[in-house]
Amino acid sequence: MKFRRLFVVLYAIAATQLLSAEIVFGMGSSSDTPKAEKPMDPAFAAGKQFIDQKNWAGAVQSFSSVVKTDNQNADAYNYLGFANRQLGKMDDAFDAYGKALAINPNHKGANEYVGEAYLKIGNLLKAEAHLARLDDVCTFGCAEYTLLKRAVADYREKHS
Repeated sequence: MKFRRLFVVLYAIAATQLLSAEIVFGMGSSSDTPKAEKPMDPAFAAGKQFIDQKNWAGAVQSFSSVVKTDNQNADAYNYLGFANRQLGKMDDAFDAYGKALAINPNHKGANEYVGEAYLKIGNLLKAEAHLARLDDVCTFGCAEYTLLKRAVADYREKHS
C-alpha cells in the first residue's frame, strides 16, 4: 500500500514537471504583447500556395504585391527571398532577406534562408554568422538552426 501511494505521488510530481516544461517551451521567444490575429492577406495566402506548388514566379509576384502594401512584413520579404533564391535570382533574394532582417534581425526563417543562400554562392563565413545568430535566437534549439547547421556541415564535407 505504501509503495502504491509513493508511486502515485511520484507520478503526480513528474506529470506536473512535464506539464510546466511544456508551457515554458510553448510560450515562444517574443517579449512583445500578443497582437490580435488579423485575417491573412489574400496575396500572402496565394504566395504560400505558390511556394507549396514550387511555382516560384507566382510566389515572387504574390509576395512582391504583399510588400508593396505592407513594407514591414518580414515574413513576406523572407518568402520573397526564398522564391527568388529558388529561381537563381540571388541579388533579389539577398535584397529581400536583408529587408526581412532589417525589420526583424532575429527572424528565424530569414536567418536560415539567407545562410543557405550564402552557401549557394560559396560564402561559408557569412552562412556561419547566420548560424551563430540562430544559435543565440533559438535558446532551446529550433528547426531553422538544425537545418542550417546540417547545410553548413554538408557544405564543409563537399568542399574539404
